[in-house]
Amino acid sequence: MEKLTSAPRTGHATLLYSELVTDLENLQADIAILGMPFGSAYGARSFTNDQTNAPQAIRDVTDRIVRAPDHYDFDIDGPLLQGRSDIRFVDCGDVIPDLKNPGDHYRRVELAVRQILKGGGLPIILGGDHGVTTPVLRAYSEIGPITLVHVDAHLDWRDEVNGVKDGLSSPIRRASEMKHVVHIVQIGLRAQGSARPEDYEVAKQYGADIITAYELHDVGMDAVLARIPDGGNYYLSIDADGMDPTIMPAVDGPAPGGMTFIQARKLIHGLVKKGRVVGMDIVEIQPSKDNASKLTCVTAGRLIVNLIGSTIKAGYFDK
Repeated sequence: MEKLTSAPRTGHATLLYSELVTDLENLQADIAILGMPFGSAYGARSFTNDQTNAPQAIRDVTDRIVRAPDHYDFDIDGPLLQGRSDIRFVDCGDVIPDLKNPGDHYRRVELAVRQILKGGGLPIILGGDHGVTTPVLRAYSEIGPITLVHVDAHLDWRDEVNGVKDGLSSPIRRASEMKHVVHIVQIGLRAQGSARPEDYEVAKQYGADIITAYELHDVGMDAVLARIPDGGNYYLSIDADGMDPTIMPAVDGPAPGGMTFIQARKLIHGLVKKGRVVGMDIVEIQPSKDNASKLTCVTAGRLIVNLIGSTIKAGYFDK
């Protein structure tokens, strides 16, 4: 099998003290981190953008996210892996780009996620811009039906931008075209992005359940969770700008009034209990814009901690 990923470049070798594994051919794991630094650029200058640095930036604050994996964590009512020695938690490194074939990393990330799923793993993807969600979701074609839960300030239903159909403005439009994605819930929308009125109409005609940040704050996350069908396979895609910029400031399009950490934590734990979370990505972090405490990357890591801890407590990996 071709080599799909490479080890992290600098700093912490893995996220949250996990085991580094870049040979995915016979991978057997319960939880697998995968860095996907590159999206589908709208122009030559954006092929390498600040988001490409995010996977390593998140890894590099590992010891701020979790001081030690065996310490008690109040978010998850126990240590990171809940004291379980039988949980295999791995970091698969970053998907390798090919500058001679600029789109090939989308094929590689799809293959990498398929290998993780084949080996029984729960993929957690570190973007990269939001374009990375498209090839990741394609890898779930045999796992469906999927309910896509999307946290974002923006709609992401553009059909194309500059002729590019799988870039950061289009992942939810592309997801709506996948047969295994049967329901889409979008939470936290506010302000203005690249969507035009016709894109909003297409989303509504499809049947996307669009919950603005203002509705979320009015009704609360419990009411939002009640609108998501029970017993599903949930894929959670979190664009950092969907969160409030007071806790995730390092984004390209900050807008006040976003989802709070408490709400996001409740969403994660609620989905884990309602059905089965089959994957998650966190995208659109621009590390150069983070504050001195690296709060954006720490927050991303804490969301991942909540997913890991809650899935283990819910018995996802019981043998």
